[in-house]
Amino acid sequence: MNRNSFLKASIAIGTFLNAPFVAVAKKNSKKRVGKAIKVDAGKDRFDNPISLFDGDTFYTKVSAADTDGDVYVFESTRVKEGGPSFHLHYEQDEFWYVLKGEFLFKVGEETFTAKAGDTVFGPRQVPHAFAKIGEGEARLLMFFQPAGKMEKMFKDISEGATKNITTDEDKDKFFHEYGLKRVGPPLTYSKW
Repeated sequence: MNRNSFLKASIAIGTFLNAPFVAVAKKNSKKRVGKAIKVDAGKDRFDNPISLFDGDTFYTKVSAADTDGDVYVFESTRVKEGGPSFHLHYEQDEFWYVLKGEFLFKVGEETFTAKAGDTVFGPRQVPHAFAKIGEGEARLLMFFQPAGKMEKMFKDISEGATKNITTDEDKDKFFHEYGLKRVGPPLTYSKW
């Protein structure tokens, strides 16, 4: 084998052997917005708040697209009491920071109330729910890490994706597509 043939073969073999490492490196390189983001109080990142039901508005603060899917942050402003069903996320941790008002939380077997300034963490695959309690407006800053499909799910619901879903089985299929599972009813609260 002459020297040129040997060098060409060595380069070809090296390229072949390194291909998986190059693919992983490319996959792990994150695409960020590349600049600072400022979203004013009471505003949505895209000037298009999400409304899941009457009296509940989500204001995206950091989109999944801003972080290449690493995190999704939104502010939830709630007027009515209540909250989502007891559920779990297959792959997302959820974090809540109470900005205003009071909320009841259940994470796993623990149940507690949280008020402005309190934080609550819900690990992935651990059932959880929360409910706004009391009169007046309440607000939560909520984080999903990684973002998963949560932002898309909220947008799809806001745009009517669930309006024709009537059975629990179909609701469960819908939520499963977005990475979560309902495991119980919403929380109820009584001061007495």
